[in-house]
Amino acid sequence: MDNVTHTLVGATLARTQLARAGRGTTAALLLSSNAPDIDIVAVAGGATKYLEWHRGPTHGPVGLIVLSVSCAAIVWTGRRIYDQRRSADVEREASTPGAAASHDASFATLVGISMIGVLLHALMDLPTSYGTRLLSPFSWRWYAYDWMPIIDIYLLMVLVVPLFGRSTEAQRRTKAAIVLVLMAANYGLRAASHYQALDLAPRLFGPTLPELCDAPPVASRIESWPRTPPSPPSPGRRCLVELAAMPSFASPFRWRIIARMSNAYEIHDIDLLDSRFRNPESGSDAPWRLTLRYPNVWTPAVERAATTHVAQVFLGFSRFPAARSAVDPHATTTVRWSDMRFAGGIAGLEQPTRSVNPFTVVVRLAPDGRVVEERIVR
Repeated sequence: MDNVTHTLVGATLARTQLARAGRGTTAALLLSSNAPDIDIVAVAGGATKYLEWHRGPTHGPVGLIVLSVSCAAIVWTGRRIYDQRRSADVEREASTPGAAASHDASFATLVGISMIGVLLHALMDLPTSYGTRLLSPFSWRWYAYDWMPIIDIYLLMVLVVPLFGRSTEAQRRTKAAIVLVLMAANYGLRAASHYQALDLAPRLFGPTLPELCDAPPVASRIESWPRTPPSPPSPGRRCLVELAAMPSFASPFRWRIIARMSNAYEIHDIDLLDSRFRNPESGSDAPWRLTLRYPNVWTPAVERAATTHVAQVFLGFSRFPAARSAVDPHATTTVRWSDMRFAGGIAGLEQPTRSVNPFTVVVRLAPDGRVVEERIVR
């Protein structure tokens, strides 16, 4: 999720019963709700370092403890400095026995409150198609539910509207409770729509959908990657590796279906409210006639390029890496990988070649196999 959403969720929690924990609660929630994204400092090392560390240890068990204690320490220290700089009259009032101390959240309480903010941040990243590495640094695997886009405009509206206007403490808590209920309903709707989109996915590809490369894996509601490469199909044939449904920004009912084949990706957008996807009226309306195909051919040059550091980082991050290669007149081979989760832009697949995939890697190899260039294109 984006940081605006994380901040608004922290502000909403600060309007619940958690506010009774004492002074400093709101600051701790706002700070901890964004703390895991401190990994943005990796950008200083370039795009490769960013992909290598983004949603890594700061979103895992170690990050939960370290960031919670750090946020509590910052709020605790900031509150003490603020109190020391107050005017003489306020200081005398605060020095009255039982006046201010009882309203200050203890350090342990601030740690507990910060843990809620950090944990909720990681859990809100989990349902996005981007995913997160919940067990990092003990495991660098990515996990995702594919329910939510990175930015959910409907969730943002739900979070923003209650912040306007004056209200009593009781009214603020009531608004916060309503917001949390609406958030849960939004997640529930997205989850149900995702399940329905996956259920309809085979119909979209119709007779063009090949058989599975391997036996179906044990059913799991959470996706994880990198995955073990599938068994190669028979010569001259292709097979299906997996089907996935990616959420859209515009509507919880619009999904992008990605069919990963042994030698390509086939992509189709679906609107669950459009009856044509359920019962096409004629052969010309058949959904599989509108499928877009992206090649994914692993030649020896691609295999060589995959051993470079940048490619290894990208392939560890990318859930659906599509590889293609080309040789120029000087016998230099250019290998390019793109993550199919972000292919075609956010609006639709009508003009996929004009949209920019923000996650693409380019590796250039000399005729002797030497690496000439490796970089992430943004």
